[in-house]
Amino acid sequence: MTSNNLPLNPPFTFTGENYQIWSVKMQAFLEAYKLWETVTEDIPLAALQANPTLAQIKSNNEKKAKKSKAKSLMQNAMADTVLYRIMACKIAKEACDRFKGEYQDSDRTQQMQVLNLKREFESLNMQEDETISKYADRISLIVNNIRPLGEEFTDKRIMEKALVTLPERFESKISSLEEFKDLGREVSERG
Repeated sequence: MTSNNLPLNPPFTFTGENYQIWSVKMQAFLEAYKLWETVTEDIPLAALQANPTLAQIKSNNEKKAKKSKAKSLMQNAMADTVLYRIMACKIAKEACDRFKGEYQDSDRTQQMQVLNLKREFESLNMQEDETISKYADRISLIVNNIRPLGEEFTDKRIMEKALVTLPERFESKISSLEEFKDLGREVSERG
């Protein structure tokens, strides 16, 4: 699909909840159609000179169309109850800024969310009857809620958490992984 075609389905409908997730998806969605810069920069259209060339007219019309598409896509990706809040916005950037101000949590609220999620992460343990896949999903859910709040979680830290909190029945597998990792280091140091 080219950037000239409007997609059929926006990421998901924003209902006033999970702004962080919606904004990440919306940004990726608009980037895919080369419209994100239109939202973030909103460079005003220069007035056409007297006797513009065909190329200038075409360029001006394309820029206008991009602004309209970005605004339309944003509006179509939100519930009517939310749309009322930005209906008066003339351009996508204005709507985006208003949304950020209203739905993005304050720094203090974000800090509290990060602390709570970190606490939850640190207290995670794999249940005896739980599969590794389900446990990994629980870890990923917490990490994926922390990262949009600006907190860095390295893959190493996540892996260490998973390995340290596995039940004893996985002890032999963990030892094998550690031996393999040490062997890999020896080979890379020699090579």
